[in-house]
Formats: sequence, structure tokens, C-alpha cells
Amino acid sequence: MFRSNTVEIKNKIRRDISNIPGWTTKRKIVVVESDDWGSVRMSSTKAFEELKLQGVDESNNHYNIYDALESNEDLEMLFETLCKHKDKNGQHPVFTGVNIVANPDFDKIKSKNYSEYCFEPFTETLKRYPTHDKVYELYKTGIQNRLFVPIFHGREHLNVRRWMNSLKTGHKTTHAAFAKGVTGVYCGINNEIVPDYQAAFDIDENCDIESLIEVLVTGLNLFEKLFGYSSKYFVPTNGPFNNVLEKTLYDMGVQFINSAKIQNEPLGNGKYKRNFRYLGMKNQFGQMYITRNCFFEPSSMEHSADKDWISDCMSEIESAFRWNKPAVISSHRVNYIGFLHPENRHRGLSKLDELLEKMLKKWPDIEFMTTVELGNLISESGNGR
Repeated sequence: MFRSNTVEIKNKIRRDISNIPGWTTKRKIVVVESDDWGSVRMSSTKAFEELKLQGVDESNNHYNIYDALESNEDLEMLFETLCKHKDKNGQHPVFTGVNIVANPDFDKIKSKNYSEYCFEPFTETLKRYPTHDKVYELYKTGIQNRLFVPIFHGREHLNVRRWMNSLKTGHKTTHAAFAKGVTGVYCGINNEIVPDYQAAFDIDENCDIESLIEVLVTGLNLFEKLFGYSSKYFVPTNGPFNNVLEKTLYDMGVQFINSAKIQNEPLGNGKYKRNFRYLGMKNQFGQMYITRNCFFEPSSMEHSADKDWISDCMSEIESAFRWNKPAVISSHRVNYIGFLHPENRHRGLSKLDELLEKMLKKWPDIEFMTTVELGNLISESGNGR
């Protein structure tokens, strides 16, 4: 018990210290950023079980157990939950949807004998799934009603060069997953080492940067075509991002960039550079960094089963407000997906509902914002650095 209390106190001190630098406000602002929408993950429960029989056992990975391309019901039930609550201005909670806009075209890649990468808009991927025919229209409804407002997460949630290299060289585990329409697996057949495919903007060599410029340009153009507006905010998948690419983002109209408070910038050849960031900090192009300071991931298997996500998130929000910071909450799509396992969606939405109820009761002057709205507020205040 003493050790547990000591760890809790240390975590509280660390959390408070991390909230000190950066832009401040007396307003009780809450932003919810939810990553990975639009991307493929596990294609079906059948695919999961068949991969397991082949030796690709993802039973300890909550993403591959629960996460999948969002279905009609997933979005409908999320919107219903958000509509149950209102802030002091009469606004519903709003998700900043951190969206992927394309996925691999598995059939075309196979037809070209894995010699060339081909992608398709996520709206085409939706057509390959059984209960997803209303998803694109639901996106438009979410945007119109300010319940779910997408921003750019990447073209696909995939390190294309790394993945294609494995396919070309006959990597057994990658081919097994490919056959099921799956990319991001971690458990190799017969202990085969599986590269990290999910970090789309990680680099193995400096020459990878040129191809990533093309990924950003084509991805941001596709984003605007799909959603009818350009994305002012960018969240790199899984975090790794070489800062040379910020110039491309600037040229494409991106004003705000998500960053960890200590960014590990990949330089190639296994080297990384640590960069310190804080909310409101600007780079050489005047783009502003947005940092997260709260976490709500009730589907996660990376923490102890008895972790109280609601209480922990409430404590993180309290720390943010104590230091006059907005609460920027990280809450991935996986927490709200029931296409594979409906009970996962039920659990996640129930806990989200409870969290929203508790925060509004404790802080009735809360204001819900999208990340872009927050970024604009910081810019207009003149208090960003």
C-alpha cells in the first residue's frame, strides 16, 4: 500500500510539472482527440482466429482484438452518447476525429506481384465491409452537427516502404496478415521479427523523406476532396516524424501539429533526436504545437486490468485546470468500436458517458472545443510562443 501511494504521488507531481510550461487560460476547455478513424485494423473475427491458427497470435494486443474500420452502428452510437451532454454554452462534446484517408488496395498490390504499392480512399474500403454503407454520410452528419470533426492523421496508418519491402522479400508473417486484409501485426510466425508498420512517418534512412513528402501531399489533397475542407491540424501516426517534413505541411496549409512533450524525432539509421515541446510553442514556420495532457483508453490492455480510467482522467483534467491549461484528452477509436465485439463498444461508450457526466458535474463551466478551435484561440490570444 505504501509503495502504491508513493507511485501515485510521484505520478501526480510529474503530471503537474508537465502542465506548467506553455499557453494558459482561466477557461475550462476540454478537447477530445480520437485517433485512427478510417484505417483498417483487424478485418474480421474470422481473420483473427485464422491468423492465430497460423501462428500470428494477437491475443495480447487490444487493437487487433477490438479495433476495426468503423461501422454504421459505431458512429451512430457514439453520436447518441455525445448528444446526451452539453457544456455551459449549450454545445455537445465534440470529437476531433484524427483521420486516415486511405488504405492499401490489397487486390491491386497482389495483382502486381507486390512490386508496386497501390492505395484506395477509405470510402472505397468501406464498400468492402458488410455494415458500413452509411459511414461516409454519418461523417457528414457529424461534421454538420459539430459532433465529430475530422483532421489529418496520415494518408494511411502504414509505413509503406517498410511494409512493401517485407512483402517483396517474402516475409512470412506479413504475407499471412496481407491475405486477411490486415497490416499491423506484432506476433511473428515461429518468432519471426515483425517490423513496426503502424508508424507511417518513421524513417529507416534519410532518403525515406522524399517518399513521405508525396504521402503528405497526396493524403492532404485526398482529405480535402473527401471532407470538403483542408486540414489545419496534423497528428503523425504513432508519433515518429522527421521535422524536415514540417515545411511540406506548411505549404499544404497545416497550422497546428500534434507533438509529445518530449518528441523523439527519427533521423534515420536508428538515430533519434529529443525535442522539448509545450502547448502553444511555434516552429520556424509559425506552426503551433499542440500537446496532450489527459488520457482515456478504457479498451487498453497495456495497463493493469483494475486501472480506473474515469478517475485517472478526472485527475488529469483537474491537474490541467489547476495550471490553467486546457484538458486535451487522447482517446483512440478502438475504445468505441463494436464491429468485431459489440461488448467493447458498450463498455467504452458507457465509460465515456460516465466521464462526461462527472466532468460536467464537477466543472459546470466546461467548454468543449475541437483542436482547431483551441489552436485558433491560442493564436488569437497572442499568448502562444
